[in-house]
Amino acid sequence: MAFSFRGGIHPDYQKERTAASVIVSNLPQPETVVIPLSQHIGVPCQPLVKVGDRVVEGQKIGDCQEGLCAPIHASIPGIVKAIEPRWNVSGIKVLSVVIENDGTNGQIEIEPYTGEVTDVTPDQIIALAREAGIVGMGGAAFPLHAKLRTAIDRKVTSVIINGCECEPFITADHRAMVEYPRFIVTGAELIRHCLGVDDVVICVEDNKPDALATLRATADGTGITVLELPTKYPQGGEKQLIRAVTGREVPPGKLPMDIGCAVFNVDTCASLYRAIYRAQPLIKRVVTVSGSAVANPANLLARIGTSYRELFRHCGGFTEEPYKIVTGGPMMGTAQHSLDIPVVKNTSSLLAFAPRGGEEAFPDGDTCIRCGRCVSVCPMRLQPTKIYENAVLDRFSECAALNVQDCIECGCCAYVCPAKLYLVQAMRMAKSQISREGAKK
Repeated sequence: MAFSFRGGIHPDYQKERTAASVIVSNLPQPETVVIPLSQHIGVPCQPLVKVGDRVVEGQKIGDCQEGLCAPIHASIPGIVKAIEPRWNVSGIKVLSVVIENDGTNGQIEIEPYTGEVTDVTPDQIIALAREAGIVGMGGAAFPLHAKLRTAIDRKVTSVIINGCECEPFITADHRAMVEYPRFIVTGAELIRHCLGVDDVVICVEDNKPDALATLRATADGTGITVLELPTKYPQGGEKQLIRAVTGREVPPGKLPMDIGCAVFNVDTCASLYRAIYRAQPLIKRVVTVSGSAVANPANLLARIGTSYRELFRHCGGFTEEPYKIVTGGPMMGTAQHSLDIPVVKNTSSLLAFAPRGGEEAFPDGDTCIRCGRCVSVCPMRLQPTKIYENAVLDRFSECAALNVQDCIECGCCAYVCPAKLYLVQAMRMAKSQISREGAKK
């Protein structure tokens, strides 16, 4: 066991704001939800309802039988008021179903499974995961049913359950591990049974001792190992986690399954448990609402389609006008232009930051001082400054030769850069351009 990886940083984690905050699960239903029909990697869903239809909570409202897809479900009962393009977290408009709450408590009625984990077949697990619309909830939003099927086909031998949650501020997974460990452990058992593997490890950083203790007590006797890892960003990165746990290295251009590993988020496991043993589709998720501008930071169990504005309101609003709103962590998250963006399946956190002196005046960011800090902290062993120099000159073939496609956009390089170069943006631009040129060819 290696228990570490090369590079990485130790930012100010700021998790104490919500680490002890019990998940608020009794939020009132929103009056209106906007549910994007594209919340996953793959083809968007097609609407299964039309304007004027009445839907109940948990009803499937979007699906597509061709291509990679995860169904979408209504998160509240009500009337479909519109099916139209609306802004989403990526800053683009996507086709969305707008549902207005009608004040009823209608829910979809499905009989949950009540047998043992070992009695449900792999095909049944995969089918139920698809029907529930489960995606990777650590950020990637890859449909779980497709990942399980691929892992079986590739004969994966090692399963890692990711509970590291290394981004600053975010404690959604932390609280999930403390408050419903049985869901996570049973979900991990379901994945183990589905893939036919013996080696299953749940990984948690050592800054979450309560989560470690709770999971170890729950997993006792199951054959699942709960492993404590040192706190370091980006410990929760897929390739870094595999390196830390197994000592294996994912080669450039390859995926974890190419070396026999599959990584799943802890909340993905809990969602699989709910889908099978509670017959609940993925219509809610835990969201950390925090940041220096938030009056009362908290962890909220939010319905998919709830607006950011509504979540901030539940946390007492802002102490002052925020300088920036970010979905996801401060290292890899996305800045938002509106509070009317809806929560989606992979929304782990919502952060609002108060202004600090000089933040409006961004540096030009065009002079590398050759300090080498970016190279020393890069967890993928790249040369960010070399890639940056080629990217700004549109020399994308040189960027490809420097393996820019292996960049995970973790932001470690930009965090330590004294010249404040736009390193991550340059990497992202180069990767996008290389992909475009590859598609043309």
